[in-house]
Amino acid sequence: MSTPEEIILPREIARANEHDVKIIWPDGEVILPAFELRADCWCAMCVDEASGRKLLKRESLRADVHPKMIKPIGNYAIQIEFSDGHRTGLYTFKHLRELGDRLAKSG
Repeated sequence: MSTPEEIILPREIARANEHDVKIIWPDGEVILPAFELRADCWCAMCVDEASGRKLLKRESLRADVHPKMIKPIGNYAIQIEFSDGHRTGLYTFKHLRELGDRLAKSG
């Protein structure tokens, strides 16, 4: 959908339903499952800052994890408060775009 150096601003980010997040980009729409968003968090609680090794284990997440709040952060990211209490991760628009592309390719 995008090239690495290109940052595209979403037109809208909202809950698609109880468990998913909908992003409308200028060139299309994507539905990101909340479980995948939570599993792909890159905050210091979820990823070792020194090594980059993932600390968060997918199997530790509840299947029904969902966003309770989606908050815009400037013109570059969102912060999601999840039903499991996690809220420290920032999801840049670039990260969201790449996650959507990766999920589309995998299935």
